[in-house]
Amino acid sequence: MPHDAHGHDHAHLDPASGDRRVAIAIWANGLLTVAQVAGGLLAGSLALIADALHNFSDMAALLIAFAARKIARRPADARMTFGYSRIETVAALINYTTLIIVGLYLIYEGATRLIDPPEVQGWTVVILAAVALAIDALTAALTFSMQKGSQNIRALFLHNLADALSSVAVILGGALIILYDMRWVDPAITIGIALYILHLALTEFAGPVRTLMLGIPPGIDPQAVVAALRSVEAVLDVHHVHLWQMDENTPALDAHVVLKPGGWERVEAVKAGMKAILSGRFGIAHSTLEFETDGICHAAAPVFGHPRA
Repeated sequence: MPHDAHGHDHAHLDPASGDRRVAIAIWANGLLTVAQVAGGLLAGSLALIADALHNFSDMAALLIAFAARKIARRPADARMTFGYSRIETVAALINYTTLIIVGLYLIYEGATRLIDPPEVQGWTVVILAAVALAIDALTAALTFSMQKGSQNIRALFLHNLADALSSVAVILGGALIILYDMRWVDPAITIGIALYILHLALTEFAGPVRTLMLGIPPGIDPQAVVAALRSVEAVLDVHHVHLWQMDENTPALDAHVVLKPGGWERVEAVKAGMKAILSGRFGIAHSTLEFETDGICHAAAPVFGHPRA
């Protein structure tokens, strides 16, 4: 399955315009987080504080995206020969780890309060959750036109849609407290939000880990890549293949290619043909091919990676 080439900015938005939209979303989520924490403490609502922590995590993700957009534009240099785009992956891994810790803590607090539910001011919960719903809708609207060009922004867009659902749940919980004094609903909703946070974090966690561990890019069949390279007429064999992601949108490959007798006479045409297959069929635009004569490499050379010393 080929990878589509995506830029960091949507075609209809220049980088400065995209940065402004993300900056507005950061400020909106930051103000909302402060208001929800204050309101949660005044109202005695753990669910409101849980939703505030979730919005804080979204603000952190927006900050990561904003910084990454700036840093990723730097060209490669002598210190960072692959460029700076992978900083986004490192920051995402930190963010997901923090989310997991927050989710586990909220489950503990929610379970403790279920045993002895405290007094909760329902109207404060409902009003602040309604404000949160409006902010989540604003953030989703700001990032909607950008999410087609960036996996990171698309994740932010989907998270904010999900946050809107969490705010609706908190509003319903506050309404039940006002109407029926069902105080147990608040810690129950807290546990539900915490489980949702854990689900998001654990679902997304594997992506940054795979990238940092130089794993196979998702959606690419390594056996199919090797078979396609071996099918080129002048190629005898392919070995020591490495497939990885330079960043979330840029799969890369390097490999050793054994040429058939006479293949060296048209090595440049063979190389161009192999690169065209990698780019057109698999979306691998960055590739390095090392050509060899038959008999140079050991017959038991591994197809993928290098043998351990």
